[in-house]
Amino acid sequence: MDPASLQVLISRLTGVAEEMSGVLRRAAFSPNIKERADCSSALFTPDGELLVQAENIPVHLGSMPASVRAAIDRFGAAGLRGGEQVILNDPYAGGTHLNDVTLVAPCLVGARLVGWAANRAHHADVGGMAPGSIPPDAVTIQQEGLRIPPVLLGEPVIEVLVANSRTPDERRGDLDAQIGANVVGVERLAAFADAPLDDVCAYGERRMRAALAAMPDGRWSFDDVIDSSGPAEDQRRPATVRVEVVIEGDSVTFDFTGTDAQRPGNVNAVEAVTVSAVGFALRTATDPTIPANGGALRPVRVVAPAGTIVAATFPAAVGAGNVEVSQRVADVCLGALAQAVPDRVGAAGQGTMNNLMVGGDRWVYYETVAGGQGGRPGRPGMSGVHTGMTNTLNTPIEALERAYPLRVRQCRLRRGSGGAGQYPGGEGIERDLEMLEDCTVSLITERRVSRPWGLAGGEPGAVGENWLLPGGDGALVDRLPDKCTIRLRAGDVLRMLTPGGGGWGHGALTDLVLETDP
Repeated sequence: MDPASLQVLISRLTGVAEEMSGVLRRAAFSPNIKERADCSSALFTPDGELLVQAENIPVHLGSMPASVRAAIDRFGAAGLRGGEQVILNDPYAGGTHLNDVTLVAPCLVGARLVGWAANRAHHADVGGMAPGSIPPDAVTIQQEGLRIPPVLLGEPVIEVLVANSRTPDERRGDLDAQIGANVVGVERLAAFADAPLDDVCAYGERRMRAALAAMPDGRWSFDDVIDSSGPAEDQRRPATVRVEVVIEGDSVTFDFTGTDAQRPGNVNAVEAVTVSAVGFALRTATDPTIPANGGALRPVRVVAPAGTIVAATFPAAVGAGNVEVSQRVADVCLGALAQAVPDRVGAAGQGTMNNLMVGGDRWVYYETVAGGQGGRPGRPGMSGVHTGMTNTLNTPIEALERAYPLRVRQCRLRRGSGGAGQYPGGEGIERDLEMLEDCTVSLITERRVSRPWGLAGGEPGAVGENWLLPGGDGALVDRLPDKCTIRLRAGDVLRMLTPGGGGWGHGALTDLVLETDP
């Protein structure tokens, strides 16, 4: 295709994926999907290669090809009829963690398979030991909730899923929204039955190979830590994530040999999550305008030794691997790439999703809390944003308080939490959440011991903190660990201080006029 026609085709296909996500959000029942946009949509080639994606969540999108591949392996490329969909959430059969329920639908024109539409949404509760289905003290996958291998979606499967959730009506409503999003995606993709879809992925490969060829050849390594693998005493030691990046001509290898073995606890990631973080970091350090499709990953090799925290094996619990290990994998990849192209990579962002789950009588609230972005060459880091492998929004206070027996007592930027530097890191968030009825609270957080690192002489960002104010009394504060499940009473306040981003460059920012200045 000529360049203009190719760009038009890519834009039209991307518009389909964006429309799918719009349908999913508008039709969803839960604030987590409707308000926070904790969902993602994409289109795939008949072989299951990523074709285009909506601008959603990196950890969802980079790992979703494994779900489509699992559906193809289970049913065959031509084993489904029009209108049928496959559902799955099993991390050991194409999924990531149990909350992320994926639906995959074939697009058929007559007997011809044009491609696949798929979407993934984080369901706030799918059973397990604690509300929110990411229990910090889980050590096996069975303790985290209901596992669904790739199976044909139908009412019996839906009944099993909603029966295992603490919030069955919300689960059914969110599933209906996912079904509708794929129906729209399949209908729109059918209009491209005669389009040269292979050209889209081939273009992504050419762009990535050109970007890699323009980078210096060499080997660079970087390592960082996960603060803990759970709340127990024997889980409090850090775990190392290590990578060596090797660029040779127009190809690159990310080798995680030397990363610690998987741990008892849920801070373990399956390989698909690690691959998604690699793809995110590479596009960040090369050229974000490179199409995010399967072709762009053809020059990329990922070595993730089985049985490590970046390629966990059954039956390890993996709930926090998707949300926390993915962040650290992205950090170490960017840390290594910063040595190859120092003018393109910023300092570490907050490096955690600050996962908060609160559950009471027939309700479950889930949210990830924003923090500081790392400073980068030419610009300070943004404050109070979701960084790295998440691209969700905050739950608006009005929506949160309308849906749950919770009250936000304060929510403001955490001044002084960003690392100093020529381009300082962004600030974290300080938020007080009051419980209006007795409930169970689970925290899965990181960067409470290790600090988000600075680059080029910049200072690290501040660590995060979790505090309990019994009865809302600021004089009786109790420091909470990074990962825990606790019972709170009505009137208790949970205070979360999220990490700031690392600073970039020596010295203070003095001459730069910020966009917010008058």
